[in-house]
Amino acid sequence: MGTKRALEQQLAVVAGFERPKASLEQYRTPPDLAAHLIHIADLQGDVEDRLVVDLGTGTGMLALAAALRGPTRVVGVDVDPKPLQTARENRRRVGTRTDIEWVNADATRLPLCPDEQTTVVMNPPFGAQDDNVHADRAFLATAAALAGVSYSVHNAGSQQFIESFATDHGGEVTHAFQAAFEVPKQFEFHTEASRTLDTEVFRIEW
Repeated sequence: MGTKRALEQQLAVVAGFERPKASLEQYRTPPDLAAHLIHIADLQGDVEDRLVVDLGTGTGMLALAAALRGPTRVVGVDVDPKPLQTARENRRRVGTRTDIEWVNADATRLPLCPDEQTTVVMNPPFGAQDDNVHADRAFLATAAALAGVSYSVHNAGSQQFIESFATDHGGEVTHAFQAAFEVPKQFEFHTEASRTLDTEVFRIEW
């Protein structure tokens, strides 16, 4: 098992979105956050020798982080085909030999029925856009149906909602921690060169 710092350094080469779409809330997951999430998952025994599915993988940050920690295979799913092209290039940059499948599909209507132990990792849309409110609910519902355990990133202040949602779907939040999410200026409505968001990461057993 490698260190979190080493994992973060390996992920530094992962490129973000060439033409991000605000409607899909396409932001590159910071390497330090991805390394923290996957390192915790690894410590809990939720990565090695398991199938890891990254819902809304984008350019593959979480999928590639997991691939570096010994899963049987990784599946990265995204509705937008363009970022998946970058994810394939990012895999070459990272250099992992783990079996990774990139699937162009709606992560909330996933054509997967795994018969092996499965962990979901995801940085779902926060619902910041008017037409995307509560978008993370559908991602959580998919995780509940697909996996034995999931790790997901949400806006700060989401714990009550996440715990309630998990309970309603037969799950339980076992771990929660705060994490900073740096967002660079990439859309016209951004007024600052960069902004740091307060987020929370939750581990849920389903």
